[in-house]
Amino acid sequence: MRIGTRAVRWGVPVAAVAVVAGVVAAGPVIAAVQGEPSLPRRTAAELLADAAEKWQSGRLPQMSGTIVETASLGLPALPAAGGATSPLGLLSGSHQAKVWYGGPDRLRLMVPDEMKESDLVVNGDQVWWWDSAANTATRVKGAPDGAGRPDAVPYAKTVTPAQAAEEALRAAGTDTEIAISEDATVAGRAAYQVVLTPKEAGSLVKEVRLAIDGETLVPLRVQLYAKGTAEPAFEVGFDSVTFTPPAPENFAFTPPPGAKVEETTAPSIARGPHGKDGMDGVDGHDGAAPRVVGDGWDRVVVVSLPKGFEGDLAGAAGRAKGARDGDGVASLANGMVKVATPVSGEWGSGRLIRTKLVSALLTDDGRMLAGAVTPEVLYAAAAAK
Repeated sequence: MRIGTRAVRWGVPVAAVAVVAGVVAAGPVIAAVQGEPSLPRRTAAELLADAAEKWQSGRLPQMSGTIVETASLGLPALPAAGGATSPLGLLSGSHQAKVWYGGPDRLRLMVPDEMKESDLVVNGDQVWWWDSAANTATRVKGAPDGAGRPDAVPYAKTVTPAQAAEEALRAAGTDTEIAISEDATVAGRAAYQVVLTPKEAGSLVKEVRLAIDGETLVPLRVQLYAKGTAEPAFEVGFDSVTFTPPAPENFAFTPPPGAKVEETTAPSIARGPHGKDGMDGVDGHDGAAPRVVGDGWDRVVVVSLPKGFEGDLAGAAGRAKGARDGDGVASLANGMVKVATPVSGEWGSGRLIRTKLVSALLTDDGRMLAGAVTPEVLYAAAAAK
């Protein structure tokens, strides 16, 4: 699972689908298993190829719906920081987002969090970011044409079925068995189910199930199962969805009376409101972007820890109390330090958390490594400095 800015993406991930379709077509093809509801028969290769062809033009159906994300990773209790949509909050529990999509230049995404909400509203050349907790409306200047396109509207702390499907398809390759399972019903829609089963021993993922709408071929749900489990460790999908044009008023936005109005440029919103990173500080203390070690299901993300963690992880949590709640890497590392197990090896020393789906390693030389992999894969990545 990637650590970084989460982007709103509503189309079938064409490039990833095309690659996987080629892999499936080159190997043995498993025919569809029919169930209820019953959709036209397609093999995995045919379904993915049809999806790539259908969305190559970038035309997406107008739609509205509610997305629910549920995570049950088996993490030890971590201190809450920044609310339900903080980096820590997203690691457990259930979260909701509402979306209205009216075309390349009309999009609204609303993320409720307890008694507050955040809204991204794109209406032609008008792009607003509304934060009810801060009572701040930020107008985005210089937004590119088609700012409402799935790949052009970054939004922090939100993951969609399409984005999760893209990540899964990106990880799939020659070391993945790809098949069609029985049809499913998601949000009242008949859907195909593509099952990705990793063959790599170092992956903690047993399988990923992608539910793809039988009519529009839009991803409706993604479920990740960890090895040795019967229930999804992570799931994101539509609780309700309608493929009809949303009412125009959904895209109208006027700052409420008394709200603070700010302006920012289009590049800044990609890092979240007020210029912060979309995951609230995921970049290292030196500003370096996360790097990836390995590929496929064995990918490991490596991030530099904030200053103060090097050499003394145990004391870092106390020293870093000055960091604001929700500061991504800082709050996550602080929480991990308190519950992680000391480990060491030829790669060095640090602290480890292992869950049923994700392993994370904090090293004494100031790095955090994480992935849906076994600790041994993390240790190998830590040694490859």
